[in-house]
Amino acid sequence: MEILDKTINSYFDVWLGPRDPRVKGWPLLENYTPTFIFSVLYLLIVWLGPKYMRSKQPFSCRGVLVVYNLGLTLLSLYMFYELVTGVWEGGYNFFCQDTHSGGEADMKIIRVLWWYYFSKLIEFMDTFFFILRKNNHQITVLHVYHHATMLNIWWFVMNWVPCGHSYFGATLNSFIHVLMYSYYGLSAVPAMRPYLWWKKYITQGQLTQFVLTIFQTSCGIVWPCAFPQGWLYFQISYMISLIILFTNFYIQTYNKKSSSRRKEYQNGSTATVNGYTNSTFSLENNVKQRKQRKD
Repeated sequence: MEILDKTINSYFDVWLGPRDPRVKGWPLLENYTPTFIFSVLYLLIVWLGPKYMRSKQPFSCRGVLVVYNLGLTLLSLYMFYELVTGVWEGGYNFFCQDTHSGGEADMKIIRVLWWYYFSKLIEFMDTFFFILRKNNHQITVLHVYHHATMLNIWWFVMNWVPCGHSYFGATLNSFIHVLMYSYYGLSAVPAMRPYLWWKKYITQGQLTQFVLTIFQTSCGIVWPCAFPQGWLYFQISYMISLIILFTNFYIQTYNKKSSSRRKEYQNGSTATVNGYTNSTFSLENNVKQRKQRKD
């Protein structure tokens, strides 16, 4: 394993240049192998989990879900607060910020972004809960693609560009996750479900986040600084892929639901009218039959 790690690391050093020495020896960052293994195990569970659960009864997981979602809500809130205050303390430039001019604030950002990277490993549990509860319809291409790629992308970010311009997408995403995981935590309590109305707006917020990230990343290309340009182009490409997938999800989930509800409403109205007419017709027939019997 040691030989494999050294070989992989040497290839990465050739392709991407020297790593940021400030994260040397940090948990899970020294070698790519653990992140890769976690990702492969995740995909295997996504593939084999539903097959295993096919003959099993679904698990409720209600209590665990409340604790899990509350924990991620608090972690996301912590990361959002620390990133905002770190950016403020370091006087970060919105248009382009390199990785070495923020002073002590850079280290604060790096520490928080490590937690952000690690949270992507914790979030694999989102999918595992779907499998245990047999909510397989929620394990979409978008869901698996997003979860499987984020952990790997952030391993590279943390090793080469762990602060500077990398802060923006993580800050927005942490804020969105405060809303999202608080929603899912509350939805695990049946009594709260009738009062939860903002799920649609969370998806809209995610799409807005991707657009804003593309805009801010593009600023670093138009008004460049010492932040490596290749990372900016990669981030724009990845954000575009998420916009395409999330837009498709939004259309499939909300636009189709709205049109089906309209059809149901129209059919329901027609059925009511027909039912009323048929009832009247039946009543008239009954009256006629009774009159005939009297005669």
